[in-house]
Amino acid sequence: MLSKLDEYFRFYQTELHLRAQRQEILSSNIANADTPRYKAKDIDFNQVLQDRLSQTQTVGLSQAALSLKKTDESHLSSGQSSDAMPLLYRRVHQASADDNTVDMDVERAQFAENALHYQVSVMQASGDVKGMLNVLQG
Repeated sequence: MLSKLDEYFRFYQTELHLRAQRQEILSSNIANADTPRYKAKDIDFNQVLQDRLSQTQTVGLSQAALSLKKTDESHLSSGQSSDAMPLLYRRVHQASADDNTVDMDVERAQFAENALHYQVSVMQASGDVKGMLNVLQG
């Protein structure tokens, strides 16, 4: 029975993990808005989600897009593995003198939209869990 519950919540787990990773990418774009020659990045969320869901291995919340390198033995290990995701570069809508492709209006809109989708997914998952608990409690 637990395997069926795991499979049922796999979509939410995968979606929330990818939304969190995308939020980091978008916040990096915003943070580098004034960095010369910085190229704004994003992912094709729907494509990456389909790819992850089609994989037989469950993507855990402990996995992250970045892996850390230990430069000293006293450093703590991250416990995270690299989970490659194809990054795409945004098209330039307006030329910049310093060759930076970050458009703050686009980035803010994408950031807000992604945050909204994340919140809705959390609410849906929470509702599903509450519904299951109500059924189990009678």
